[in-house]
Amino acid sequence: MKRFINLLLIFIPIAIVAEVLHASPILVFVASALGVIPLADLLGEATEELAVRTGPRVGGLLNATLGNAAELIITVFALREGLIDLVLASITGSILGNLLLILGLSTLVGGLRHGIQSFDRRQASLNATLAMLAVIGMLIPSLFSAAIEPDLAAEKAFSEGVAIVLIVIYGLSLVYSFTSQGGPHTRDAVAHEAKWSVSRTIITLILATAGVALLSEFLVGAVEPVVESLGLTEFFLGIIIIPLVGNVAEHLVAVDVALKNKMELSLAVSLGSSLQIALFVAPLLVFISLLFATPMLLIFTPFELIALFSAALIAALIALDGESNWLEGAMLLAVYLVIGLAFFFLPG
Repeated sequence: MKRFINLLLIFIPIAIVAEVLHASPILVFVASALGVIPLADLLGEATEELAVRTGPRVGGLLNATLGNAAELIITVFALREGLIDLVLASITGSILGNLLLILGLSTLVGGLRHGIQSFDRRQASLNATLAMLAVIGMLIPSLFSAAIEPDLAAEKAFSEGVAIVLIVIYGLSLVYSFTSQGGPHTRDAVAHEAKWSVSRTIITLILATAGVALLSEFLVGAVEPVVESLGLTEFFLGIIIIPLVGNVAEHLVAVDVALKNKMELSLAVSLGSSLQIALFVAPLLVFISLLFATPMLLIFTPFELIALFSAALIAALIALDGESNWLEGAMLLAVYLVIGLAFFFLPG
């Protein structure tokens, strides 16, 4: 699988040439999207190499901070272009993808190979509770916005206040995770020795970040022409396509470790990534948007809220008993497919 991801590096020069020659926006979009995948993988690998050298606690913090760097970069460029709906949809899509698609695939393939798999019920329950809290943090501003709507300053202050609360809760969850007995970051979080030198790690991190930034600019710039030519909605691109591009490498890791019967680690990747998006990345984007012309508010559509609540609820129910099987994975995937179909047919 790693070899296949590395083969996608060929799309980086293709995307650059296509952009310079003003080729078809569809070609620019597809090549940029495929080129981001191996770069995101390199970002993750470089972060892990840094984590090896800094120890499990600092390494866990690095993974928690940089785990969704690729998608954060994409959404920042989208904010710069004023594509607020695309950013909000990508936040929703990332959470849905982690809670339903990746957790579902991991549970399905792991269950088919190993039967019933067990994991730490206490940690899974805590993550499920945090997921529900994150959804509540998105639900309340969205519902109350109708009453506050005429006052834009009040709406901004409300979203910023909620964003601060969510970031604080995320920080407290990290502190608890690092310090509690048996917490995931107090264990041997790093499973291998350092393979790269410090200089190679830092250079890879810088070049991969720059590459993601460049391709993200191409990707975002091609969104509107692609929407017009393919008849897709910007909403669907944000819900399904953008999150897959930014997270596919991390998703493959979750499925791979589930196949190795390490279901607890698989849940840590899928649930942890969704929590990071909801409690850290989304609130952070609220403040980053202040640098641009159009501020981003934590106001989601009713369709997004229904999908998020459904995903958090079914993921919580599956995590509560400390066991998983292939049928539960199939159920998660079924919910993801139903939601995907709904957003595909939703008019723009």
